[in-house]
Amino acid sequence: MASDPPGGDGDGRVLRIATRESPLALWQARHVAGLLAERTLPPQIVPMVSSGDVDMRPIDGKRSVGVFTKRIQQALLEDEGDVAVHSMKDLPTEPHPRLRMVASPARETVADCLVSPSATELEDLPKAARIGTGSRRRAAQLLKVRPDLEVLAIRGNVQTRLQKMQDGEYDAIILAAAGIERLEMQDLPRVELPLDLMLPAPGQGALAIEVRDDDSHAVAVVSQLNVPRSAACTLAERTLLSDLHGGCLAPIAALGTVSDRSGGEQPSSTLHLTARVLSTDGKTCLESQADTPIDLTFDGWQSAAIELGRGVAAMLIEQGAKTLIEAGR
Repeated sequence: MASDPPGGDGDGRVLRIATRESPLALWQARHVAGLLAERTLPPQIVPMVSSGDVDMRPIDGKRSVGVFTKRIQQALLEDEGDVAVHSMKDLPTEPHPRLRMVASPARETVADCLVSPSATELEDLPKAARIGTGSRRRAAQLLKVRPDLEVLAIRGNVQTRLQKMQDGEYDAIILAAAGIERLEMQDLPRVELPLDLMLPAPGQGALAIEVRDDDSHAVAVVSQLNVPRSAACTLAERTLLSDLHGGCLAPIAALGTVSDRSGGEQPSSTLHLTARVLSTDGKTCLESQADTPIDLTFDGWQSAAIELGRGVAAMLIEQGAKTLIEAGR
């Protein structure tokens, strides 16, 4: 009989990972399966089709929150799976009462890329070039620096979007660098957009792993995948998003980073958060930032991240963020 993996708890249960069927979602599920296999028996991957994968209408205020995540959460609630793997930026900030997000592994790059047939720089795109993106955040930040662009909605997985560009529907599209790297599309002609131009969505580049709140075995095993450095950054970002009541549609961008300081008896860290709220046309851009000391070796880091997110959200609200968000719904 095979022995349990190193660090496994030996109860003999195979965890089932529920995931969407898109190539990127399956990559994410397999990545998490690999991490779990180092700690317990190799998991089983259970593909699902979400409403967001089959309904190609533009995502708007009536069909936005959870369009890619609800089917996967339903699988856990109906015992079709034990572990749900989400792109964190797609996960609603309002937690489900019977589910718990217990882990976020190491975060990938947070950058966005301008993808075009000849890897053209943003400033070199012709006037009125057609840019495909399904994100109001990306659209607003593009229009802030290039108001002449024609920013058009686009849906579908990465491969579908690339095909639409090759077919001439768009001169360029915007894709997350993390997705390009995960799909090993290193040869894709692209230009990485600098963060001062294109701040990411809250949670971009990170994975969120959910389990049933009453599944003590899954909680114990999956929580071992959590990386506090990544989790603290995304917790601050998602707290800000929640306090702004922005949802996943509003033109809100945020990035948390952790920097380490040496010196003294113990090393110390600082959590920094920068956030923007924009009008949909990019003509108005509010920005705030702040930082806080944080000790990632103790559980108190969660409170520090939450307070930082709330503080930066309050500064944006004082500048008039709620008006911009409501106007963009």
